[in-house]
Amino acid sequence: RIGTMESLLSGSLVPARFRTALLGALAGIGLLLAMVGIYGVVAFLVTRRRSEIGVRMALGASPRDVLRLVVGQGLRPVLVGIVLGGIVAFTTTRFLASWLHGVTPTDPATFAGVALALVAVAVVASLIPARRATRVQAVEAMRAD
Repeated sequence: RIGTMESLLSGSLVPARFRTALLGALAGIGLLLAMVGIYGVVAFLVTRRRSEIGVRMALGASPRDVLRLVVGQGLRPVLVGIVLGGIVAFTTTRFLASWLHGVTPTDPATFAGVALALVAVAVVASLIPARRATRVQAVEAMRAD
């Protein structure tokens, strides 16, 4: 084979690039599924508490206090999951080191980016139903149950 060193090297890296692209695509799909799952669970849990939010509002809680409470309680399990998942991911990335090119297995930007995306989804998933619930009159919220 005659060719430039760059073309020979590029041709030898095709399988590694394919594995890296496949791993990246699967990681992206996994992140998307995690985001959808977090949104669904947190939004469901907040919606279930609609009557409780109505009672709190009837007893004089401000919408701001209710939103802070609901978002805080919605974030708690997500933050625990991020910490535990980060520990597991950090310890298992050494097995994937041979598949990664251009990124270190424990890339802090990747870990932080994924954690921030999941926290953002949890905040949105808590805020939307909580804001909707704070606008409902207490009597309507209690009648719905």
